[in-house]
Amino acid sequence: MKDLNISLKQLRYYLVASKHDSLRQAARELKISQPSLSAQLQKLEEVLGIELFERSRGGVTLTPLGRDLLKQAQQAVNAAEVIIDAANFATKGPSGTFRLGASPTLGPYSLPWILPEVHKKYGGVKFFVREEVPDALAEGLYNGRYDLILTTLPLKEDGITVMPLFREPLYLVMNRQHPLAYNNSIRADQLAGLEILTLEEHHLLFRQVEDLCKQFKAEILRDYEGTSLDSIRQMVYMEMGVAFLPALYIRSEILDRDELSVVSITGEPIDRVHALVWRDTSPQRSFYRELGQFFQREFEKQFSKDVVMLTNV
Repeated sequence: MKDLNISLKQLRYYLVASKHDSLRQAARELKISQPSLSAQLQKLEEVLGIELFERSRGGVTLTPLGRDLLKQAQQAVNAAEVIIDAANFATKGPSGTFRLGASPTLGPYSLPWILPEVHKKYGGVKFFVREEVPDALAEGLYNGRYDLILTTLPLKEDGITVMPLFREPLYLVMNRQHPLAYNNSIRADQLAGLEILTLEEHHLLFRQVEDLCKQFKAEILRDYEGTSLDSIRQMVYMEMGVAFLPALYIRSEILDRDELSVVSITGEPIDRVHALVWRDTSPQRSFYRELGQFFQREFEKQFSKDVVMLTNV
């Protein structure tokens, strides 16, 4: 076995430095001084006998070998964190800060009601929450940026455990002056030719709405793609079009005084499925499953009128 005196700190510094054009920026993210960072990276290079970075007055760039070793370095850091987490879990039970990724079209309209209950149940557990679109959430889970994610399906399931939690209906929202706003529901054929507002293409909700528009012969207003559900709601209010919006967003953000009508499609249940997801190799996977069951009970308690719970947990 090779006796290489490589520290996890050095590997972590290498990974952070690889994301920046200058060591000053990397040191700022790591909250250390630039000379300290430079010294640790130099020690790592000396032990390995290679140069990971090309240094110039303009900053630093990875060498070809430095780029090639990034994946292995990330795997080593992830493996070490698994060992540490497993030891802490065995001695202290569920505790510590977990990195939870959530979809921006779901997290803000559900987690503020769910996480306080989680904290009551598991007093030693805290969550650092970050919102990203589902594709970025999945990538972050794979590379260790997240411990678990609350996201919308479908999701590629290679090396991860997917626990479906509930179905969330989508409803058609329109200004009350719209000709179709006089009923609580409309027929599917009445969607033909409607101009539909939606989010930007990198959102999973965009793809679902795009499929719905093809199915019902409606038209997506591509010149007015929104950056958030709030921006879509504002455009609907200004009678720029109508929109398919999620039930939990409607529950949280659309009030009677908003002059908006929420309409369902007769005989056409439209929904999306949300799941809690974690890596198969996580030492806390039994806790994550327990946590998923707790999430589902809380979602049912808090939002039973707005979502449909799944039973395959």
